Parts: sequence; C-alpha cells; structure tokens
Amino acid sequence: MFIPIILGSEADRPHAEKIISYIQPFGVETEIKVCSAHKVPEKLVEYINQINAREDAVVYITCAGRSNGLSGCTSGSATHPVIACPPFSDKADYNVNIHSTVMMPSDTPAMTVVDPQNAAIAAVKILALTDADLKAKVEAHIQEVKAKFS
Repeated sequence: MFIPIILGSEADRPHAEKIISYIQPFGVETEIKVCSAHKVPEKLVEYINQINAREDAVVYITCAGRSNGLSGCTSGSATHPVIACPPFSDKADYNVNIHSTVMMPSDTPAMTVVDPQNAAIAAVKILALTDADLKAKVEAHIQEVKAKFS
C-alpha cells in the first residue's frame, strides 16, 4: 500500500507534511514528490507511469495551490484514485482557488478533501477496502474518536 503525495511546488511541502503526520499512525508507505503540472508535465507523467506499474494498492494525494492543474493531470494518467487536498493561506485564497480544484475536466476525476487530516484518513480508508489489517486499524481509530464523546 502506498500514498504518493504530489506537490505543485516546494511551497506546498508543509501542507503535505501535515497529511503525512495523519497517515503515519496507520503504517502506510508515503512519498512526497514535487511535479508541477504546468512547468514539468513530462516529469509528472513519468512519475505516474512508474506508480502505475506497481502491483500494490495506491491512492494519490495532490497538493497544489493557485491554478490546480496537478490533480486533473494526475488523474488523467493515473490508474489509481486521486484525492486533491489544496493548501490555502487564508479565506480569500480559498475563495479564489477552490474552483480550480473542484472543477476537473471530463474523465479526470479527483476527489477534493480540503482538510489535511480528512484527506489522509480518506486515502487510508480507500486502501483499507482491500486490506484487513488496515481496516482493523481504521476501525480502532474510529473507536478512539468515538470514545472522546463518551
């Protein structure tokens, strides 16, 4: 199982590191890769092709601010699910940029999850569909969350 986190630029790294901090307790392999869809699309497609060749389960998380071509470009070549988790510096940035994340072209689905923790857990839950050990970890996590409200 593998969750590659693709960034549009190095500026997105702190956002990706938050996501990884929520994935780590589940023991899923992660990797951060910077591949701007606008500036080095060939690097992005080369990386996706390497991941497509893997035989284990994969869920991408993409992090790109401004004009988010990264999520759609990733989805357009990837054989695995893509979750877009765009970083926003403030509400004005969110209002300007969210539309470039949720409005993907046809045949390039990317689910959008704005919160880093929720993006991480969504990716883990997708991987848990085919892995009993990971599913047990997800179930334990759910029980821990519920216990806080007892």
